[in-house]
Amino acid sequence: MIPVRRALPQDAEEVLRLRQVMIDALFPADPTVGWHEQSLPTLRAELADEDGDFAAFVVDHPERPGALASLVAGTIDYRIGRAGDPRGRVGFVFSVATDPGARRRGYARACMTTLLEWFRERGARRVQLTASAEAAPLYVSLGFRPKPDPLLELTL
Repeated sequence: MIPVRRALPQDAEEVLRLRQVMIDALFPADPTVGWHEQSLPTLRAELADEDGDFAAFVVDHPERPGALASLVAGTIDYRIGRAGDPRGRVGFVFSVATDPGARRRGYARACMTTLLEWFRERGARRVQLTASAEAAPLYVSLGFRPKPDPLLELTL
């Protein structure tokens, strides 16, 4: 069994490192630098809030003490209830990343399974994510299905 644990405030820098791994894989032509230092205080506070609606689950890197091998982060949002989901709690998965040297060992799957259980425990009836073509088979194997929901986004 792969040991998955909830990320702690002292993991914040490694969490950001793995988030950058994911960003670089999705947007290789969009260099993003300088934002880690600004994000650290908020991320540390969120990681410290065990009762909040944000959680990150990680696997420690087996060959590099102090480093993380894999990360999955998610939030629970409230949406007005509806039939089949009267409480309106929806999970959203983001920042799924595995260190390039630690891939194909089941770490992301183990982290995802733990995050999905966290969502269930907190009453989320639905979980959403956006997936790269490379990651889609993992999510489909966990039960995710494509949804013809046209997403629009506005950057403020």
